Amino acid sequence: MAWTDFTRPQYARRALRYASDLTDREWSLIAPFMPPPRRLGRPRKTDMREVVNALLYIASTGCQWRMLAKDFPPFSTVQGYFYEWRATELWNRINHHLVMETRELEGRRED
Repeated sequence: MAWTDFTRPQYARRALRYASDLTDREWSLIAPFMPPPRRLGRPRKTDMREVVNALLYIASTGCQWRMLAKDFPPFSTVQGYFYEWRATELWNRINHHLVMETRELEGRRED
């Protein structure tokens, strides 16, 4: 996809803390897939958007788990969610949804 006057502002990352952080629109596509808090045990205090932002930060920078920036949740928390979501195939479901959303947007643009 070539950058156009229409697409460039849509993907601008200037206002975000890190270039890998999710925009509000991107988060709105992913948020429905986040698992609800467990009914038993302590209430969840971890912000799921920050967990996803941390995983995208690791993927884009290539840093080790222990080198995760301090303004994200603890690396062990992020790592635990990553392993759980990988095992339950949550990443595959999110990826499939995003691919279908992209195809739908491209189909609307051609009309």
